[in-house]
Amino acid sequence: MKWVKRGVVFTPGQKSGWVTSHAQIPVGEHINEEVLRIYFSTRDDEGRSLPTYIEVEADNPRNILYIHPEPILPLGRPGTFDDSGIMPFSIVNRANEKRLYYVGWNRRATVPYHQAIGLAVSTDGGRSYTRHSEGPVCDRSVNEPFFCTAPCVMVQNDRWKMWYVSCTHWEIIDGQAEPLYLVKYAESSDGIDWEMTGIVCIGYDESTDAIARPFVFIEGGLYKMYFSFRSASGYRTDPERSYRLGYAESEDGIKWVRKNGEPPISRSESGWDSEMIAYCQVYEHKGKRYMLYNGNGFGRSGIGYAVFE
Repeated sequence: MKWVKRGVVFTPGQKSGWVTSHAQIPVGEHINEEVLRIYFSTRDDEGRSLPTYIEVEADNPRNILYIHPEPILPLGRPGTFDDSGIMPFSIVNRANEKRLYYVGWNRRATVPYHQAIGLAVSTDGGRSYTRHSEGPVCDRSVNEPFFCTAPCVMVQNDRWKMWYVSCTHWEIIDGQAEPLYLVKYAESSDGIDWEMTGIVCIGYDESTDAIARPFVFIEGGLYKMYFSFRSASGYRTDPERSYRLGYAESEDGIKWVRKNGEPPISRSESGWDSEMIAYCQVYEHKGKRYMLYNGNGFGRSGIGYAVFE
Protein backbone atom coordinates (compact mmCIF):
# COMPACT_ATOMS: atom_id res chain seq x y z
CA MET A 1 0.00 0.00 0.00
CA LYS A 2 1.15 3.54 -0.63
CA TRP A 3 0.01 7.16 -0.56
CA VAL A 4 -1.53 8.27 -3.86
CA LYS A 5 -1.78 12.01 -4.50
CA ARG A 6 -5.17 13.39 -5.50
CA GLY A 7 -4.32 17.04 -6.15
CA VAL A 8 -5.14 20.45 -4.73
CA VAL A 9 -8.13 20.87 -2.41
CA PHE A 10 -8.10 24.62 -1.87
CA THR A 11 -6.13 27.77 -2.66
CA PRO A 12 -7.38 31.23 -1.62
CA GLY A 13 -8.98 32.76 -4.68
CA GLN A 14 -10.90 35.94 -4.03
CA LYS A 15 -8.60 38.27 -2.14
CA SER A 16 -9.72 40.71 0.51
CA GLY A 17 -8.08 42.70 3.29
CA TRP A 18 -7.67 39.62 5.51
CA VAL A 19 -7.17 37.04 2.72
CA THR A 20 -4.21 37.78 0.47
CA SER A 21 -2.38 34.45 0.22
CA HIS A 22 -1.75 31.01 1.73
CA ALA A 23 -3.85 28.17 3.11
CA GLN A 24 -1.39 26.88 5.69
CA ILE A 25 -1.45 24.15 8.40
CA PRO A 26 -4.56 22.10 7.50
CA VAL A 27 -6.42 20.74 10.54
CA GLY A 28 -9.16 18.34 9.48
CA GLU A 29 -12.06 17.35 11.73
CA HIS A 30 -15.28 15.46 10.99
CA ILE A 31 -18.38 17.49 11.78
CA ASN A 32 -20.70 14.66 10.73
CA GLU A 33 -20.46 11.30 8.95
CA GLU A 34 -19.93 12.85 5.53
CA VAL A 35 -18.45 16.34 6.03
CA LEU A 36 -14.91 17.28 7.00
CA ARG A 37 -14.07 20.74 8.28
CA ILE A 38 -10.55 21.90 7.43
CA TYR A 39 -9.16 24.71 9.57
CA PHE A 40 -6.12 26.55 8.23
CA SER A 41 -4.44 29.94 8.35
CA THR A 42 -4.42 32.48 5.58
CA ARG A 43 -2.40 35.71 5.40
CA ASP A 44 -3.63 39.27 5.19
CA ASP A 45 -2.15 42.15 3.20
CA GLU A 46 0.42 42.72 5.98
CA GLY A 47 1.54 39.09 5.99
CA ARG A 48 -0.21 38.25 9.28
CA SER A 49 -1.74 34.77 9.63
CA LEU A 50 -5.43 34.44 10.53
CA PRO A 51 -7.38 31.19 11.07
CA THR A 52 -10.53 30.22 9.19
CA TYR A 53 -11.98 27.04 7.65
CA ILE A 54 -13.68 25.33 4.74
CA GLU A 55 -16.01 22.33 4.76
CA VAL A 56 -15.61 19.52 2.21
CA GLU A 57 -16.85 16.04 1.41
CA ALA A 58 -14.77 13.79 3.65
CA ASP A 59 -14.17 11.16 0.95
CA ASN A 60 -13.66 13.75 -1.81
CA PRO A 61 -12.08 16.85 -0.26
CA ARG A 62 -11.87 18.61 -3.61
CA ASN A 63 -15.64 19.04 -3.43
CA ILE A 64 -15.88 22.18 -1.29
CA LEU A 65 -19.27 22.64 0.38
CA TYR A 66 -18.65 25.83 2.36
CA ILE A 67 -16.04 28.57 2.77
CA HIS A 68 -16.15 30.45 6.06
CA PRO A 69 -16.23 34.20 5.32
CA GLU A 70 -14.26 35.51 8.32
CA PRO A 71 -11.52 34.59 10.82
CA ILE A 72 -12.58 32.32 13.68
CA LEU A 73 -10.25 34.16 16.08
CA PRO A 74 -8.97 37.76 15.78
CA LEU A 75 -5.42 38.86 16.38
CA GLY A 76 -4.47 39.58 19.97
CA ARG A 77 -4.22 43.05 21.41
CA PRO A 78 -0.94 44.91 20.74
CA GLY A 79 1.81 43.50 22.91
CA THR A 80 0.23 40.06 23.46
CA PHE A 81 1.81 36.84 22.20
CA ASP A 82 -0.51 36.55 19.18
CA ASP A 83 -0.73 40.13 17.93
CA SER A 84 1.09 39.37 14.66
CA GLY A 85 -0.40 36.04 13.58
CA ILE A 86 -2.45 32.99 14.55
CA MET A 87 -2.15 29.44 13.18
CA PRO A 88 -4.39 26.49 14.21
CA PHE A 89 -2.70 23.16 14.96
CA SER A 90 -4.70 20.74 17.10
CA ILE A 91 -8.30 20.28 18.28
CA VAL A 92 -9.48 18.29 21.31
CA ASN A 93 -13.18 17.71 21.97
CA ARG A 94 -14.18 17.81 25.63
CA ALA A 95 -17.83 17.62 26.78
CA ASN A 96 -19.67 20.45 24.98
CA GLU A 97 -16.61 22.40 23.90
CA LYS A 98 -13.77 22.27 21.44
CA ARG A 99 -10.28 23.21 22.50
CA LEU A 100 -8.11 24.64 19.77
CA TYR A 101 -4.37 24.69 20.43
CA TYR A 102 -2.84 27.31 18.21
CA VAL A 103 0.38 29.22 17.65
CA GLY A 104 0.68 32.96 18.18
CA TRP A 105 3.28 35.06 16.37
CA ASN A 106 5.18 38.20 17.42
CA ARG A 107 7.52 40.25 15.27
CA ARG A 108 10.96 40.82 16.80
CA ALA A 109 13.97 43.07 16.33
CA THR A 110 17.00 40.83 16.92
CA VAL A 111 15.41 37.81 15.22
CA PRO A 112 12.49 37.84 12.74
CA TYR A 113 9.79 36.41 15.02
CA HIS A 114 8.75 34.68 18.24
CA GLN A 115 6.14 31.94 18.66
CA ALA A 116 4.18 30.57 21.62
CA ILE A 117 1.31 28.11 22.09
CA GLY A 118 -2.15 29.44 22.91
CA LEU A 119 -5.54 27.92 23.69
CA ALA A 120 -8.94 28.97 22.38
CA VAL A 121 -12.34 27.41 23.16
CA SER A 122 -15.49 27.03 21.08
CA THR A 123 -18.98 26.34 22.40
CA ASP A 124 -20.77 26.70 19.04
CA GLY A 125 -19.37 23.63 17.32
CA GLY A 126 -16.18 25.27 16.10
CA ARG A 127 -17.68 28.12 14.09
CA SER A 128 -15.99 30.67 16.35
CA TYR A 129 -13.52 30.62 19.23
CA THR A 130 -12.64 32.74 22.24
CA ARG A 131 -9.28 32.82 23.99
CA HIS A 132 -8.80 30.85 27.16
CA SER A 133 -6.51 33.71 28.19
CA GLU A 134 -4.58 36.58 26.65
CA GLY A 135 -1.36 34.82 27.58
CA PRO A 136 -0.05 31.56 26.10
CA VAL A 137 -0.26 28.17 27.79
CA CYS A 138 3.31 27.33 26.68
CA ASP A 139 6.06 29.89 26.11
CA ARG A 140 9.71 30.65 26.79
CA SER A 141 10.93 29.47 30.17
CA VAL A 142 13.98 28.23 32.01
CA ASN A 143 13.92 25.08 29.88
CA GLU A 144 12.60 26.73 26.69
CA PRO A 145 14.76 29.83 26.14
CA PHE A 146 13.82 30.50 22.50
CA PHE A 147 10.28 29.46 21.45
CA CYS A 148 7.84 26.55 21.37
CA THR A 149 5.28 25.94 18.65
CA ALA A 150 3.30 23.44 16.51
CA PRO A 151 1.44 21.42 19.21
CA CYS A 152 -0.22 18.07 18.59
CA VAL A 153 -2.42 17.26 21.59
CA MET A 154 -4.35 14.14 22.62
CA VAL A 155 -5.94 12.85 25.85
CA GLN A 156 -5.41 9.32 27.15
CA ASN A 157 -6.84 8.12 30.47
CA ASP A 158 -7.33 11.72 31.64
CA ARG A 159 -3.67 12.47 30.89
CA TRP A 160 -3.04 15.20 28.33
CA LYS A 161 -0.11 14.59 26.01
CA MET A 162 1.54 17.05 23.65
CA TRP A 163 4.21 16.70 21.02
CA TYR A 164 5.50 20.09 20.02
CA VAL A 165 8.34 21.90 18.26
CA SER A 166 11.07 23.45 20.39
CA CYS A 167 13.56 25.98 19.04
CA THR A 168 17.03 25.20 20.41
CA HIS A 169 18.89 28.17 18.92
CA TRP A 170 19.17 30.68 16.09
CA GLU A 171 22.05 30.81 13.60
CA ILE A 172 23.10 33.57 11.22
CA ILE A 173 23.18 31.97 7.78
CA ASP A 174 23.89 34.03 4.66
CA GLY A 175 23.33 37.16 6.75
CA GLN A 176 19.90 36.07 8.03
CA ALA A 177 18.83 34.68 11.41
CA GLU A 178 17.49 31.13 10.96
CA PRO A 179 15.85 29.04 13.72
CA LEU A 180 16.77 25.41 14.38
CA TYR A 181 14.08 23.30 16.05
CA LEU A 182 13.17 19.73 16.96
CA VAL A 183 10.27 17.78 18.50
CA LYS A 184 9.79 17.46 22.28
CA TYR A 185 7.16 15.99 24.60
CA ALA A 186 5.00 17.54 27.35
CA GLU A 187 2.24 16.31 29.70
CA SER A 188 -0.62 17.89 31.64
CA SER A 189 -3.45 16.93 33.98
CA ASP A 190 -5.86 19.51 32.56
CA GLY A 191 -4.55 20.64 29.16
CA ILE A 192 -3.70 24.10 30.50
CA ASP A 193 -0.75 23.77 32.88
CA TRP A 194 1.92 21.80 31.04
CA GLU A 195 5.00 19.99 32.30
CA MET A 196 7.65 20.59 29.64
CA THR A 197 9.63 17.40 30.18
CA GLY A 198 12.54 18.33 27.94
CA ILE A 199 12.38 14.87 26.32
CA VAL A 200 13.46 15.00 22.67
CA CYS A 201 11.31 12.76 20.46
CA ILE A 202 12.78 13.56 17.03
CA GLY A 203 16.17 15.27 16.89
CA TYR A 204 18.71 16.53 14.41
CA ASP A 205 20.77 14.48 11.97
CA GLU A 206 22.92 15.13 8.90
CA SER A 207 19.89 16.06 6.77
CA THR A 208 17.71 17.62 9.49
CA ASP A 209 18.16 21.07 11.00
CA ALA A 210 14.50 21.88 11.60
CA ILE A 211 11.47 19.66 12.24
CA ALA A 212 7.97 21.08 11.84
CA ARG A 213 4.42 20.06 12.72
CA PRO A 214 4.51 16.66 14.35
CA PHE A 215 1.22 14.81 13.85
CA VAL A 216 0.72 11.81 16.14
CA PHE A 217 -1.94 9.09 16.03
CA ILE A 218 -2.28 5.58 17.44
CA GLU A 219 -2.76 2.47 15.33
CA GLY A 220 -2.68 -1.10 16.57
CA GLY A 221 -1.33 0.01 19.94
CA LEU A 222 1.59 1.79 18.27
CA TYR A 223 2.19 5.55 18.27
CA LYS A 224 2.89 6.86 14.78
CA MET A 225 4.15 10.30 13.80
CA TYR A 226 4.40 12.21 10.55
CA PHE A 227 6.50 15.36 10.54
CA SER A 228 8.20 17.79 8.16
CA PHE A 229 11.95 18.39 8.13
CA ARG A 230 14.40 20.62 6.27
CA SER A 231 17.94 21.94 6.20
CA ALA A 232 18.98 25.20 7.85
CA SER A 233 20.24 26.87 4.67
CA GLY A 234 18.91 27.09 1.14
CA TYR A 235 15.50 25.70 2.06
CA ARG A 236 13.59 28.63 0.55
CA THR A 237 15.06 28.16 -2.93
CA ASP A 238 16.50 24.62 -3.17
CA PRO A 239 13.87 21.84 -3.20
CA GLU A 240 16.48 19.30 -2.10
CA ARG A 241 16.95 21.24 1.16
CA SER A 242 13.34 22.29 1.67
CA TYR A 243 10.55 20.61 3.64
CA ARG A 244 9.81 16.96 3.00
CA LEU A 245 7.92 14.39 5.08
CA GLY A 246 9.35 12.02 7.66
CA TYR A 247 7.84 9.19 9.69
CA ALA A 248 8.55 7.65 13.11
CA GLU A 249 7.08 5.04 15.47
CA SER A 250 6.97 4.60 19.25
CA GLU A 251 5.65 2.06 21.74
CA ASP A 252 5.05 4.63 24.48
CA GLY A 253 4.85 8.00 22.69
CA ILE A 254 8.10 9.13 24.28
CA LYS A 255 10.94 7.08 22.78
CA TRP A 256 10.69 7.25 19.02
CA VAL A 257 12.38 5.38 16.18
CA ARG A 258 12.68 7.40 13.01
CA LYS A 259 12.12 5.43 9.80
CA ASN A 260 14.51 6.84 7.22
CA GLY A 261 13.49 4.79 4.23
CA GLU A 262 11.24 5.93 1.39
CA PRO A 263 9.37 9.13 2.36
CA PRO A 264 5.59 8.83 2.81
CA ILE A 265 5.08 11.05 -0.24
CA SER A 266 7.63 12.87 -2.38
CA ARG A 267 7.63 16.10 -4.35
CA SER A 268 6.02 16.06 -7.77
CA GLU A 269 8.12 16.73 -10.86
CA SER A 270 6.15 19.91 -11.50
CA GLY A 271 3.21 21.82 -10.15
CA TRP A 272 1.92 22.95 -6.79
CA ASP A 273 3.99 20.52 -4.62
CA SER A 274 7.16 20.25 -6.70
CA GLU A 275 9.30 22.40 -4.37
CA MET A 276 8.24 21.23 -0.90
CA ILE A 277 5.77 19.06 1.03
CA ALA A 278 4.96 20.14 4.57
CA TYR A 279 2.61 20.35 7.57
CA CYS A 280 0.62 17.16 6.95
CA GLN A 281 -2.27 15.74 8.95
CA VAL A 282 -3.91 12.32 8.60
CA TYR A 283 -7.58 11.42 9.09
CA GLU A 284 -9.69 8.31 8.54
CA HIS A 285 -13.03 8.07 6.79
CA LYS A 286 -15.02 4.87 6.29
CA GLY A 287 -11.99 2.67 6.76
CA LYS A 288 -9.76 4.64 4.39
CA ARG A 289 -6.89 6.93 5.37
CA TYR A 290 -6.42 10.43 3.95
CA MET A 291 -3.58 12.93 4.24
CA LEU A 292 -3.92 16.71 4.04
CA TYR A 293 -0.73 18.64 3.36
CA ASN A 294 0.80 21.87 2.05
CA GLY A 295 2.97 22.29 -1.01
CA ASN A 296 5.15 25.06 -2.37
CA GLY A 297 5.77 28.31 -0.54
CA PHE A 298 4.87 27.05 2.96
CA GLY A 299 1.20 26.87 1.98
CA ARG A 300 1.12 29.61 -0.66
CA SER A 301 0.09 27.04 -3.28
CA GLY A 302 -2.70 25.74 -1.07
CA ILE A 303 -3.86 22.49 0.55
CA GLY A 304 -3.75 19.15 -1.22
CA TYR A 305 -4.52 15.58 -0.26
CA ALA A 306 -3.46 11.99 -0.78
CA VAL A 307 -5.16 8.63 -0.13
CA PHE A 308 -3.55 5.50 1.31
CA GLU A 309 -4.35 2.77 -1.21
